[in-house]
Amino acid sequence: MSTIDIVPYSERGERLSAILNRSASFSEEVDRAVREILSEVQQRGDEAVLEFTERFDGVRVEDIKVPEEALEAASDALDDELRMVIAEAADNIRRYHEKQVQQSWFTDDGDGVLLGQRVVPMDSAGLYVPGGTAFYPSSLLMNAIPAQVAGVQGLHLVSPPQPDGRPHPLVLATAQFLGLKNVYAVGGAQAVGALAFGTRSVPQVDKIVGPGNAYVAAAKKQVFGRVAIDSVAGPSEIVVLADHTADPGFVATDLLSQAEHDERASAVLVTPHQPLAEAVQREVARITPELDRSEVIAQSLAKYGACVVTETLQQAIDMTNELAPEHLEIIVEDPWATMTHIRHAGAIFLGPYSSEPVGDYFAGPNHVLPTGGTARYASALSVDDFIRKQSIISYTEKRLQQTGEKIIRFALSESLGAHARAIEARLNKR
Repeated sequence: MSTIDIVPYSERGERLSAILNRSASFSEEVDRAVREILSEVQQRGDEAVLEFTERFDGVRVEDIKVPEEALEAASDALDDELRMVIAEAADNIRRYHEKQVQQSWFTDDGDGVLLGQRVVPMDSAGLYVPGGTAFYPSSLLMNAIPAQVAGVQGLHLVSPPQPDGRPHPLVLATAQFLGLKNVYAVGGAQAVGALAFGTRSVPQVDKIVGPGNAYVAAAKKQVFGRVAIDSVAGPSEIVVLADHTADPGFVATDLLSQAEHDERASAVLVTPHQPLAEAVQREVARITPELDRSEVIAQSLAKYGACVVTETLQQAIDMTNELAPEHLEIIVEDPWATMTHIRHAGAIFLGPYSSEPVGDYFAGPNHVLPTGGTARYASALSVDDFIRKQSIISYTEKRLQQTGEKIIRFALSESLGAHARAIEARLNKR
């Protein structure tokens, strides 16, 4: 029988250590294979991309770039009801991210001196979209829309080809809906390499974003520095912080919604209420066999699932902050007050009706979130990920005459004589 273990907070042991130590790490075998793929793509471009695509995807692709007619055909074939759902979700996501837009600013510092900050979008970004059964239209919306809102002009979408040599029809239809014209039938580490180095068919971009398997994540990590990336994402995770007011069925289904993602996904209930933990355990055991991905769920819960029972709500809050989860649901008597004590979480869902899938698909905030404890320092994907901030300094002769000697002294303290000479040349030009 598949279920979830109850773990007293005082007996944290190996289970919680395993959960806390999860990260997006890769085996030497994966790193080595990815390194070789990237090297070949850098040296041989499209030729290597096509070879790896045939080897790993079993598909011979004639044209890497997908013609616009294929995008239009996929859009025409899209189910009308699904099209309406995608359109409404996209509108929610766009309106939310439009509130993140930053403006350039300038300030008068006196003496004619102007200081400021100029906000400029990146020129280009690569959007990685998984293919086959792993494709999620929601992820394409979440990655493309913030870039569009930021003003990125060059958006280039890569996705593995299906047997017909084209990406999944939902990829193509969603791309057409978003107005994306640069779509390429390539996935895996070779797609990341094409975006990072550029080939005859795929241009080099400034940043690569989007989810993928271990090879894709490892490739993004290895090309970081040549291009920017969103993150090296690990398996999905959820923590539900709940008290006696929580519905066990709600909690159980929300835990299962993340456990079904991956055998390394983590689903944890943290509660000071023992009866809730026992009721959730029973609900998980009852519901899991009814789900299509029950085997994945069973393995996920066995390794990285737990109902942690604390002595107090404050202890539960402390445990939650230590876990620093990607997704955090707070289902307690006063969720807003409890939320103010949460320092580390990628996204927070308040109250019994803010189920995690609401954020995955529809509410508007981005579902690309920090995993593996990185919520201690990282944030959700946003418009900020696709902009650059340029510092602006416009000094006057008067201000330099007032401050020049101080600048010279600072430069000489660091033994940088040419820095000092650059200021002296201006002070002596009288």
